[in-house]
Amino acid sequence: MSSQLRAQPDLSVARRLATVAPAEQFISAITLGELLFGALRRQRTDLRERIRLLTETVPVLAFDEGAASSYAEIKTYLESRGERLAEPDLRIAAIARHFDLTLVTGNERHFKRVPDLQVENWLRA
Repeated sequence: MSSQLRAQPDLSVARRLATVAPAEQFISAITLGELLFGALRRQRTDLRERIRLLTETVPVLAFDEGAASSYAEIKTYLESRGERLAEPDLRIAAIARHFDLTLVTGNERHFKRVPDLQVENWLRA
């Protein structure tokens, strides 16, 4: 979703997103927080407005009890392998895995290490 908030959205991502039913599109509360942080840090009221409009049409998935359980499992697994994942990414992965969703990201390399998480990179040609 973040690529679609840019002044010039990636057209290939927009086309791909158009093939996904609106009922199957979500954003995590963690991703929303990161987007809002970026807009506030850059003092971009226009971007904050685009984010607000996005949340009117795309449901925001909370970091709930089920996601917390997935978080603990993922973090334990990665730490047992001597690997780390940034906290926001770990929580985003936990939410996606808990709800059995495909995580669409440009940061495929990090998320591919998470077991039982479906990951797609729509930015890659």
